[in-house]
Amino acid sequence: MTKKARPRALLKRLISWRRGFQIVFGLSLYLAISNWGISLWWVIAAGSALGIFLGKFFCRWMCPMGAIMEMMMGAGDEDGRKRSFYNYFKMGCPIAWAGGFLNRMSLFRVRVADASRCKSCNICDEACYVAQFAPGHSLHLKDLINPSTHFSCSRCLNCVKACPAGALTFQARL
Repeated sequence: MTKKARPRALLKRLISWRRGFQIVFGLSLYLAISNWGISLWWVIAAGSALGIFLGKFFCRWMCPMGAIMEMMMGAGDEDGRKRSFYNYFKMGCPIAWAGGFLNRMSLFRVRVADASRCKSCNICDEACYVAQFAPGHSLHLKDLINPSTHFSCSRCLNCVKACPAGALTFQARL
């Protein structure tokens, strides 16, 4: 494995563990609020501050309500599930609003890291609910808007995981 391939492989492995991270962080957060009296305002502030760096990352990787909503919306066909995610992550909660607003400005975003690897197969856009439901958005077409800057993008990184060529990544924008 080359040095460039290692970070991509690690990122794909982390993405496949996303659900576990969400459950562990969500339960920890729930316990911190219920047992130790951590104010919900601190959670909102921390989740919103995280948005500066990662965008609307909190919802799909750490939030207990996000985990519950994801389980509830997980039923049904794939198209209905993606439409539910698109609509839910547009509305959400105060942290989702701040994170969505910060998606355009966040330091990290999904992008094509190696254009020579991209085969324009469109698999990333099929995995991305924003690319499917927000007209004019695509992860690999340069003349369209990057979906990871859209308000509804929850940084689930399913697009990165789905890319068979490993052309997509989640990294700091330069």
